[in-house]
Formats: sequence, C-alpha cells, structure tokens
Amino acid sequence: MSPFDTSTEPLASTGPARGAALHFQSLTEVSGLIQRGALSPVDLTRAMLARMDSLDPRLHAFALPMAESALQDARRADAEIAAGHHRGPLHGVPLAIKDIFWTAGAPTAAGMAIHRDFVAHEDATAVRRLKEAGAVILGKLTLTEGVYAEHRPPYAQPTNPWQASLWSGASSSGSAVAVAAGLCFGALASETGGSIKLPCAANGVTGIKPSWGRVSRHGVFELAASLDHVGAMARSAADAALILGAIAGADPCDPTSAPGPAPDYRAALERGVRGLRIGIDPAWTRHEVDPATALALEAAVEVLVGEGALAQSVRLPDGSDMIWDWFGVCAVETALAHEATYPARAAEYGPALDSLLKTGHAMTGMEHQRLLRRREAFARALDAVFERVDVIALPVLSFQVPTLERMARVDDDLIAGLHRFTCAFNMSGHPGIVLPCGSGPARAPIVFQLVGRRFAEDQLFAAAHAFQRVTGWHQARPMD
Repeated sequence: MSPFDTSTEPLASTGPARGAALHFQSLTEVSGLIQRGALSPVDLTRAMLARMDSLDPRLHAFALPMAESALQDARRADAEIAAGHHRGPLHGVPLAIKDIFWTAGAPTAAGMAIHRDFVAHEDATAVRRLKEAGAVILGKLTLTEGVYAEHRPPYAQPTNPWQASLWSGASSSGSAVAVAAGLCFGALASETGGSIKLPCAANGVTGIKPSWGRVSRHGVFELAASLDHVGAMARSAADAALILGAIAGADPCDPTSAPGPAPDYRAALERGVRGLRIGIDPAWTRHEVDPATALALEAAVEVLVGEGALAQSVRLPDGSDMIWDWFGVCAVETALAHEATYPARAAEYGPALDSLLKTGHAMTGMEHQRLLRRREAFARALDAVFERVDVIALPVLSFQVPTLERMARVDDDLIAGLHRFTCAFNMSGHPGIVLPCGSGPARAPIVFQLVGRRFAEDQLFAAAHAFQRVTGWHQARPMD
C-alpha cells in the first residue's frame, strides 16, 4: 500500500529509531555523526533533497524547496568542519522553516497569493540564528492563509502521513508533516492559537511553544502580535531543545523579546524529574475528553511519577472564556497587521481570514478592553497555580485526530474541542511542550502537553526528556 493511500487501513510503523533509516534518525544522532566525521553534511543534504523530491509532491509540506542554497549551506558546513571549526550541534543538520520567516533572497508568502512575490532584504532573527549555528535550510514550509484557519491556493493542504483522510493540523501543518515524514530533522513553527500544538497532535511529533517573548518575532509575518509565539518541532524533546537553544534570547530588533539570554536547554535535559510537582485538574483532563486521550494522559503522568515526579490535584482557572475571547483579541490585532492590504484587496482573501478581519474592524474599543481584562485575570490566576506546582499536564485535543470530512463541518463543538487546550495558554503567554504518548484508532497519534511557568522552558525540557527516555512513542513512524 502507498504510504499516502486514502483508505482507512493503518500504515506500518518502522518502530523505534534504533536501526531506522537515516532520514528518521534524530537530530541529536545525525549531529553526532557529522561532528565525528562519519557523515558529510553534503551527502546528508542530498539524501534529504532526494526524499523531498520523491514524497513531497504528495505530502505538500514544502511551499518552497531551496535545494541550491541548501547545498551551498552544506558545502560550507563541510569545509568548516573539515577545518576544525564546529559551530555546535546544528552544524550541517538539514532543517526547514515555516514560510512566515523572512529569508533574504527568497520569497516569504505566508500562505497568501498576495505575498508570493515578497522578498525580504534580510533574514528573520530566528533564521539568522539558525544559519549562524551552521544549520542547512532545506526550504520553506506550507501553512494556512495568513497563518490563520484554512489552506488556500496556490498552496495545497499538507497530507497527514499517518493517514491521508486525517487532518494535518493548523497553520504549522507543513512543519509537522515534514518532521513526521522524515523530510527534515526539525522545523521552525509558530503558534497564535494552537498552530504548534495542534499539528504536533495530528502528526505525532514533539513541539515546543515557548513563552511569549522568549524568541524574537523580528522578520516574522504577523497574525496577532501579542499572541504570536515562535517555536520548533522535532523528533524529540532533546532535538527541540537544540533548536530552541539556537534561536531563543533577547533581540534589539524586537522590543517585545524578553531581556537576557535563554537558559542552557541542552544542559537542562539531564536534570530529571525527581521532586517535580505535576498539577492535574480532573475538570480539564476528563470532562468532555475522549476516553482514549484521557487514559493516555493518565498513563503518561504515571510514567513521570515512576521517574520521581509528584502528581497532585489542582484547580485551574476556567478557560472557557479564553476560547472565544481569543478570536476577538486576534481579530483586532490581525486587522492592524493587514491594514496595508485589507480591505483594499479584500476580494483576494479567503472566507475564513476575511471573516476574522471583518470582526476586528467591527469591534469597539470598549468590547476589546473587556476581552483584555478577562485575559489578564486568567493569566494572573494561572500564575497563582504555579506557586503550588511546577508543570501542568493536559491533553492537546479533546478528541481523536479529526478527519478532513469532520473538519469541513465547522461548528461550535469542533472549535471548542480544537482550542480548549491551546488558546488559553496563548492568551496567557505560558510555555508548553507536546509529546506523543499513545495511539488511537487506525494508529492515529495521541499526545499530551506539559504547560509551565513563564520562561521555564528548561523545566519543560527536563520533564519531557525524562518521559521520552523511558518511552518510545516519539519514535513511532508513519512510513518506512
């Protein structure tokens, strides 16, 4: 059977990464091979480009392959490493970036036909930092129109590599599909309402949504400035830590970036979880949550407890308002972000983004202020919970990965189920990490998330690595 067959039969898994094909090795593993001289960045890049050529015409993960510049990056890395100049763990490793990040000399379309000819004069800060770390950029990844809700021509919707009939996620869908299918060893992504967490859930990959302000947004196409978070996806928490470590930290080009350097995420991986306090709120984890998802979450927490963590009940603030308030806050900020082209070119916008912009233009200042007050109250109440626990364990989806057919029938139940565990933490700005933890019907992935204190991504990485060190869910593969 083709790995992209549209039937409902599950695909064969290649199982754990040990002994897996090179394209399914972890970033950490290929980095070690490169640094030891056992693997050439040029050979590795050629292999990944060949895999992209073979699979991406059906996966649609890449909006813009960048083969020529990728090989230039790889040759440079080869020469530097041969000369004894090692830039670090990303040196010579093929990565990819969501097509919202400015890339000097290449277009940045943000999923919009309006912008497909826009070429920035400089790299986004996150891209520049990846290049300074020696990473090889394979290309730019597909996303929804304007980083919002729907994929629009000329950019095809990415195909979920586990099952073509399943949704592949929100705007960072190309990033998650590329990582899951072995087209790159990690990817830059972004989240405003759920666009890191939801694609990770749909495609069974690890993702980090850092605190708002942890990573510079300079040179990143804006959806909603106070909600946009720049993060990463990879095969494991250890891999994601390496990527975030390269891109995080203050940036004078972005006055909203947090001051000072980021922690050493790589060093944090070995802390373990002994004494870590994990908060569980049954009202959030069991109410209107799919039974298989709830059981997988409970089993994941038991694994962490077995490693020395302490689970305790907490009462989280009610996040139901945040689901719907998020749309109003996002709408106003999106209207400002699009003022150069909307409503002047409204006819070139798809219905979902057009509707959001109309909402933003129609909202009064008093209505917007009410949303901001509720947002601040929720964030402060959540901060108070972290006085009693270190992390909170939650689902990402309320249900199994939805089918494309179900996604075509948008209603309030679907919206609430998709956003219940994501929007609130974008409104508050708290970090979260997504980890595969199970398998549902037709082997669709099941994931959970750990949410942490603001700017405590190092603690999330320590807990996530402890979980993945003794489990193998993150090593499952949708194809060989």
